[in-house]
Parts: sequence; C-alpha cells; structure tokens
Amino acid sequence: MIIFMWSGPRNLSTALMRSFENRDDTEILDEPFYAYYLDKTKLRHPMYKEIINSYPKNENTIIKDLFNIPNNSEIYYQKHMTHHLLDISNLEWLNKGKNCFLIRHPAKVINSYINKNEIKNIKDLGFEKQYEIFSLVKNKLDTNPIVVNADDILKDPKKIITLLCDKLKIKYTNKMINWPLGSRKSDGIWGDVWYENVKNSSTFIKYKEVNLDVPKKYQKLYLECLKIYNLMNKFAI
Repeated sequence: MIIFMWSGPRNLSTALMRSFENRDDTEILDEPFYAYYLDKTKLRHPMYKEIINSYPKNENTIIKDLFNIPNNSEIYYQKHMTHHLLDISNLEWLNKGKNCFLIRHPAKVINSYINKNEIKNIKDLGFEKQYEIFSLVKNKLDTNPIVVNADDILKDPKKIITLLCDKLKIKYTNKMINWPLGSRKSDGIWGDVWYENVKNSSTFIKYKEVNLDVPKKYQKLYLECLKIYNLMNKFAI
C-alpha cells in the first residue's frame, strides 16, 4: 500500500510521519517534491541551495520514485506538502495510492510558520492546493479521501490513529504512539531547520488551547484559509 499524506507546513506532519515510521511494516518518504518546488519557484527557503543540490528536481523522476517501494515493505508512507505541487504539476498518479489529508486550524499554522519563515502569499501555506487535491480525489477519481485533524490527534492520539488505521484497512499498533528520540536517516536535510520539536519528542505533544489571534497583516490570508479549513474539517474522521 502506498499512502499519500497531504499536508501544509506546520501541521503535525512530521510527528505523524514518525508514528508510521515506527511500524515494523512501513517505509517512509519525506517531502519528495521539495527540491522541485524550490527549483521552479526560486524561493529562498532556509537551506534552499543544499536542498536543490541534494534531491531530484525533475518531476518525472520524482513521480517514478514514488512507486519504487523500498525493501518490499507492505506500506510506503509518503509525507507530501501540498504547496510543493505547482499549477504545472502532473497529478495523474494520484489514483495509484491512498490519499489522506492532514489539516490544522490556520491560525495555528500561521503563527507557527512565521516563527521559522516569512509568508509571501497564501500559496506558502498550502490550503488552496490541499483543497484542490482533495476535490480532485473526491469528485473526479471517485474515491473517499481520508481527512484527519491534527488537533484531534493531539487530543486523543490512540483513538484517532486507530480510526486512521481502520480507514486505511491496516492493523493498528501501539508503536504508532511512541517512538525513539532524535533524527532519522529518512529525514530530509531541512529537518535541521524545521524538525527541532519532533527530534526532542517521543510521542505526540499534549493538546493545549492557544491564542488563535494572528497578526493584523495576515488577517485577509487567514480568513481565506479558514474558509477552506472549515470545508475540509466537515470530513474529518
């Protein structure tokens, strides 16, 4: 089974990747389109030169690699950032895997993101592209995409991860709730910038209520993302 987990940045995506990687039957792939995205957009993300020089940038090469399941593993879990797929990107391969969507309240995404990088426009946060992919999977591929809310995972990890496994028709294991501290060979090199919290954790962080106010300069962007978030959250497991 190939799992495409579609997320935007700052969405608990790396912790969920750790959860799956700790299974005995699973290999993972971390953000395979990142170098392609940076090469095409010329955006100067942290470590952009190292990323572009270290990973495939050709779209067809990357897509081919998505289906080279390592070590004949039963599950190939792929963490994808929705904004890494551009308007010119080929999406014909989406029906060859199980599409899942990890969402998070946009106020939390924005406030987390601006601590690490500058938001240029709404595309940086991936909400529009995530909904585009969701709609394509749901309406044109005639399948039932799985939506998971990051906050629901934090509130009750075992319950939501069990539900996710049920939807995927795979067996749940308690190994998905705890994992060893530290980095992984499978982590993208960008983990040096973005993965500090996950490297220092061995489970999902405990949910806590936070201030949902966002800086005034991001209010319009926030409201646009919130509309998309509310549409997708209706489908959350």
